[in-house]
Amino acid sequence: MVVFGEVLVPVFLLCITIQLAYTLFFFVQLFSLPDEDDVSSISDPQPVTIIICAKNEAANLRNNLPAIMAQRYSNALGISMYKVIVVNDASDDDTEGVLEGFKALHHNLRIIHISPSEKRTLPGKKYALSKALAIADSDFLLLTDADCLPASDTWLMQMVAPLHKGKQLVAGFGAYNANGSMLNAFICWETLHTFIQYASYALSGRSYMAVGRNLACTKAALLKAQQSYAWAQLPSGDDDLLINAVADGKNMAIIANPSAITLSPAKATWGDWLKQKQRHVSTGKYYKTGTKLLLGVYAFTHSVAWLCFLLLLSSQKWQLALGGMTTRLLINMLIQQRASSITGQRNHIFLFILADIGWMMYNFALSPYILLKNKHRWT
Repeated sequence: MVVFGEVLVPVFLLCITIQLAYTLFFFVQLFSLPDEDDVSSISDPQPVTIIICAKNEAANLRNNLPAIMAQRYSNALGISMYKVIVVNDASDDDTEGVLEGFKALHHNLRIIHISPSEKRTLPGKKYALSKALAIADSDFLLLTDADCLPASDTWLMQMVAPLHKGKQLVAGFGAYNANGSMLNAFICWETLHTFIQYASYALSGRSYMAVGRNLACTKAALLKAQQSYAWAQLPSGDDDLLINAVADGKNMAIIANPSAITLSPAKATWGDWLKQKQRHVSTGKYYKTGTKLLLGVYAFTHSVAWLCFLLLLSSQKWQLALGGMTTRLLINMLIQQRASSITGQRNHIFLFILADIGWMMYNFALSPYILLKNKHRWT
């Protein structure tokens, strides 16, 4: 056991050091984001098109579309400067009827209906998105989903503000509604942890992903992404593929104020959540090599650090192990608190350690989908 401990100690210390290096180089970038909501008006608002691709989303559209249509985004004359395009992608519920009802009330709502028999030139959601892009007549776009509710009526204004300043991409935060269950608590933690990663990487000039629930971009950026090889390989993943095709280290902004987020219902069962994550992480194989290396080293050293820690607890080096892991956890709790403060999310301090261990198992479970598999459906 003594020899075994002597082998584990340097491995453990190396992994803890690498983990702290990620925190101090990348994650600390979150402190450069503003502490308060920016609801200042844009002096010369440019036209914006909000795009929603919907498949069997009658209930969600009925609940959430009113907030989309009530955004405060007008010019000096009080004229609304945005349109909304909803693509009904071969739904077999009452999506069409719900949309037609809204269209009668809102002149700036446009609807595209895709029939089940229509020949598709792109897989899954990509085809619905291409149909919306074909009729979008503005240079600025804001993408979200039918199950997303904007946190305020300034959501649109805040998300497109960086586009007015020359950015091509704006990554927002898509939160999930809390309901008190253990699964829900982990989903909320993992969503915030993912934000910590992609936001801090973007702020460090290494953008690699965003969430399609809350993403703004220029039309030219989305058109460029459509020309990339990976675009036609997956039915979803438009958010990450867009960032990887267009981001250059300087043209992407992060907006995560509490009034600029979107809220969505989380999956209710572990099985449904795992299916959702399988679809999400399958895009990872198309990331740039440097990004895959950075993300892989972070996840690998995170897992090895925990495994070494648990083994060292039964050795004479348990105090060193406890001190090293405690240091890492305390520093990361500060980062978690910062992310919670920026986004207006609850910070589950007591959940943090369990969730951090759970993330290790999460990576083991989903690694085959990151490396090998594609999902052929977007719902």
